[in-house]
Amino acid sequence: MNARDTRAEAVDTIQRELTAFARRARGRAAELHPELSLVAYSILDLVLERDGCQATDLAEQFLLDKSTVSRQVGALEKLGYLDREVDPGNRRNHLLRATAAGRAVARAAEHRRREAFTARFADWTDADVEAMAGYLVRYNHGG
Repeated sequence: MNARDTRAEAVDTIQRELTAFARRARGRAAELHPELSLVAYSILDLVLERDGCQATDLAEQFLLDKSTVSRQVGALEKLGYLDREVDPGNRRNHLLRATAAGRAVARAAEHRRREAFTARFADWTDADVEAMAGYLVRYNHGG
């Protein structure tokens, strides 16, 4: 096997494993709350991080169309996890804020995610965990 074949095989493995990771994450999201998708949890997390953001900010961040974000925001509102306020600077826009219930469900989800990751990495060396973190940052930033 030459270097090109080895690299192609490695890329195939990465693709397969990232797909498995995404499936597992979607499944875990459903375990936390059957009505919330992984996208909804991600939106809630970003609203917590960027209090007062707009739906267009979310669409940009996640590379989603506005209708998808609107549906997810609507679901989060219906469950009482998000509030939509009129933007005092531009009354045509709305600002999104997490409610107390939204903050609580996000904290619980973060706690469960951290437990799951901690368990997964329990038998990894610190150096391996740090390397994985570095590779993921590099991958997600396109470099």
